[in-house]
Amino acid sequence: MSKQPDTPGNDFASCEGQQDILSTVAARSLLDQLLTDSQLYKQSKDYKELLDFVIRLRNFAPFNAMLLQLQKPGLSYAASATDWQQRFGRKPKDGVRPLLILWPFGPVALVYDVMDTEGRDLPEDVASFFAHGSITEGQFKKFITLTTTNRIQWNWVDAGDRRAGSICVVSRPKEGKQFTEYQVNINRNHSIPVQFATLTHELGHLFLGHLGPDKKLKVPLRYQLTHSQREFEAESVAYLVCERNGVKSKSQTYLANYVEKTSSLDSVDLYQIMRAAGQVEALLELTSHARYK
Repeated sequence: MSKQPDTPGNDFASCEGQQDILSTVAARSLLDQLLTDSQLYKQSKDYKELLDFVIRLRNFAPFNAMLLQLQKPGLSYAASATDWQQRFGRKPKDGVRPLLILWPFGPVALVYDVMDTEGRDLPEDVASFFAHGSITEGQFKKFITLTTTNRIQWNWVDAGDRRAGSICVVSRPKEGKQFTEYQVNINRNHSIPVQFATLTHELGHLFLGHLGPDKKLKVPLRYQLTHSQREFEAESVAYLVCERNGVKSKSQTYLANYVEKTSSLDSVDLYQIMRAAGQVEALLELTSHARYK
């Protein structure tokens, strides 16, 4: 049997096909490892958020958008250093961590989250969460101490602009344990005024009874509310506390949109909202009308 002559065309096709296979295997392996390590997307809510993010980030291929969300959940905008400089007059901050995406004809490319850049101002509407005011770094450190003293653990989260924070119950009273313990998660990449607005919102959830009753902190049981009602109440508390303490945020827009879409506010408990706002101010020692000891 005679040997067929080698043809450059066949060799090229063979190599190209092999490269596609290797790229597919590498990409799937990378994704599987990221999903395993991050422990994300185990719930339907998280999965829906991932799909919505991929839809929103149309300037990246779907697979790369997913990689960005895995590396920095809550990211809102990302671009290369060149794009930030040429299109927006901004550059990456010194020492920030770049994000990786897969790149045609090359292994990877580096892009940067909008929160990791500096330079020309961006429109306020670009930010998912916006606030400005007179809260200082020293005041905020005091807030951390005060919350920790009241069994609210503090956790800094490295997240994108679309994730501000959350609060959850760490443990409830059991035999030999008297108090409920909580954890508040705050995005470390946001400015101090935004972090303050986030903190007041999350503490609003606690004092409104959305996490369950707490006799020590005089928190009522109010489980029966819908998600929309809970968010409206907590944002109302944040709006009150922020405005009374010199911080302007997007709360007013959020509340106005809720009122516009809701025909009746009969389900809103103004007493609980006002009471919770006072409790948040007292806990953070923003007023003299009450103190937690």
